[in-house]
Amino acid sequence: MARATDLFGDRWTLLILREALYGVTRFEDLRADLGIPRAALSQRLDRMVAAGLLSRHPYREGTSRTRHEYRMTDTGRDAVIVLVALMDWGDRHLREDASPIDVVDAATGEKLSLALTTDDGRTVQLPEARMNILRRRK
Repeated sequence: MARATDLFGDRWTLLILREALYGVTRFEDLRADLGIPRAALSQRLDRMVAAGLLSRHPYREGTSRTRHEYRMTDTGRDAVIVLVALMDWGDRHLREDASPIDVVDAATGEKLSLALTTDDGRTVQLPEARMNILRRRK
């Protein structure tokens, strides 16, 4: 949890990941959408590429210099659950109005919610869950 918080605990990182989920992949588009300083964006993107959340891909338009776009990797897509969990928590505890975004089943349009589930798909409520501490070998 501490290592994940170190990576995701930064506001800009979460917002960049959100934009990548929305399909915004180019540096200048990310900068414009987020209003983030160039140096901060460059630093966060480098860190996210190193962590495997995004991959860097060169592109060139016309005769301009080669630039890069940042595409979400499988690891990045796996991290989307973190964004959804934060959004859900914030909607329930920090917002007075309805969220402008619902996560829905693409096939049916039904609203989705997060849950703790067993390997066979059974939902378990938080009071019935516990943390098992696994000892690491030395």
